[in-house]
Amino acid sequence: MRHGKKINHLSRKKGHRDAMLSNMACSLIEHKRINTTVAKAKALQRYVEPLLTKAKNDTTHSRRIVFKYLQQKEALSELFRSVAPKIADRPGGYTRIIKTGFRLGDGAETALIELVDYNELYLNEDSTKKTRRSRRSRGTKKSDSSEE
Repeated sequence: MRHGKKINHLSRKKGHRDAMLSNMACSLIEHKRINTTVAKAKALQRYVEPLLTKAKNDTTHSRRIVFKYLQQKEALSELFRSVAPKIADRPGGYTRIIKTGFRLGDGAETALIELVDYNELYLNEDSTKKTRRSRRSRGTKKSDSSEE
């Protein structure tokens, strides 16, 4: 029985799995989105989100802890310089997994995992939705009652 075992082993030993997730996390931070299988994307999401939370606090201690997992100076500097300020006000949910179908060779289910704040399509949609919400008649009633 596998009660309480939350980690997906991905058919790899611990050293291989840790190295693979570290490399995938560095690629995700560098390129902002990567294509992989759904199982690896879910494992990567659980691996990288605590690192992104740590990166919001730019101290020497948090840099050393994140470097222990990433092992690449370029990815670390990219994370703390450009990614962390963009996600500073977000309370969580820094990555998004979008399923993209099945791979031709072996039929594995593939997915696109990306950093949420770096997709221009979703950002433009959100900004138009916000402007529509502010134009509702309900919003003008509140402003009229506050003036009186």
